[in-house]
Amino acid sequence: MAFHYYPEDYKSYLSLTETEKAILDIKDFFQTYLSAQLKLRRVTAPLYLKEGTGLNDDLNGVEKPVKFKPRNIDTNVEIVQSLAKWKRMMLADYGIEKGYGLYTDMNAIRPDEEIDNLHSFYVDQWDWELVMDEKDRNLSFLKNVVEKIYSTMVATEFLVYESYPEIKPILPEKITFIHSQNLLEMYPEKTPSERENLAAEKYGAIFIIGIGANLSDEKPHDGRAPDYDDWITENEDGYLGLNGDLIVWHPMIKRAFEISSMGIRVNKESLLKQLKIRNCNDRKDLLFHKRLLNGELPQTIGGGIGQSRLCMFFLRKVHIGEVQASVWTDEIIENCKKVNIVLM
Repeated sequence: MAFHYYPEDYKSYLSLTETEKAILDIKDFFQTYLSAQLKLRRVTAPLYLKEGTGLNDDLNGVEKPVKFKPRNIDTNVEIVQSLAKWKRMMLADYGIEKGYGLYTDMNAIRPDEEIDNLHSFYVDQWDWELVMDEKDRNLSFLKNVVEKIYSTMVATEFLVYESYPEIKPILPEKITFIHSQNLLEMYPEKTPSERENLAAEKYGAIFIIGIGANLSDEKPHDGRAPDYDDWITENEDGYLGLNGDLIVWHPMIKRAFEISSMGIRVNKESLLKQLKIRNCNDRKDLLFHKRLLNGELPQTIGGGIGQSRLCMFFLRKVHIGEVQASVWTDEIIENCKKVNIVLM
């Protein structure tokens, strides 16, 4: 459901010029700190991929990528929607060792997105992927990586405060982990998004574990593609899922605010199970899936971290168009003008 919010008393903490500088500072600091925390090497990413390889991400399974037929190329190419599977192949092809990984600037176009204060057709995020040991496919390892990402966020928030003292730090010292099944049991009469709002407001920062598999109400907390995150393996808490979403409470828009989706990736067994559940067995013949099933790809953990989302949160903006240039409807542009929301 789209989220349109136009507060009448809104006034940005920073001018447009200050905002542009702050965005640069946030992005430079965050990626440097994160790469040191997780031992990630920066690589260059493609803007488009060949159709039919299985490398492009189909997100919830219904979003259609932008595609075109380049001159002198014998197949269509697709603008990326994310690089979840491409990164894992690159780790194999680069021969990166266990305990190390890569990250990249991922720029995507998602034409089926319902644009609002939080979403645009343009997506910019850091896509990262880390080679791990098969024996570490457990909740403890997932939580350890999440905590490193979260500590990077806390450090970045302090950097913003040092430069702009009027923007006070609000992130709690520790992130709270909660499984989506526990969230359902806490708020059984609420929708998944309403549960997220209640938990995020209560704790300030949460990581919801287990996104993709059906819960006790026979519905998933949210959709996930079957061929990157592992959402079917039982974890040590007895619930399904080795993945999740990192969410904070955004005080300016008074709602849960997703920063990152990530998880331990599928192995051969979980890939086969998830493809069967989603009736996607035909994907086994695609390039990525064949390489995984043949044992040619390393076990990894990875995800995406929204760059504009981070900047929007750290700078206490109410619209993502305040921190990225995109295309908006006439109605959104007019509504923003009325309440002094300056779109880039």
